[in-house]
Amino acid sequence: MNWDQVEGKWKQMKGSMKQQWGKLTDDDLDYIAGSRDKFIGRVQERYGLNKEEAQKQADEWLKNHPEMEPATRRSGGSL
Repeated sequence: MNWDQVEGKWKQMKGSMKQQWGKLTDDDLDYIAGSRDKFIGRVQERYGLNKEEAQKQADEWLKNHPEMEPATRRSGGSL
């Protein structure tokens, strides 16, 4: 999955993000509105992380959400 897919499905993804990062408020999530840079910034701010660690956490979260992957990639790409 890439961040463009997150932006496109932001409303569906907000709940999952709030579960993962409970310190993010609804106002934070509305402000982020799918923007990776805004998300990284808010995670840094709320959790006291450096940029690299916040990016790493975001990347791990993306990897753990296969529902955002295109169907061919989920099935291993074989047709």
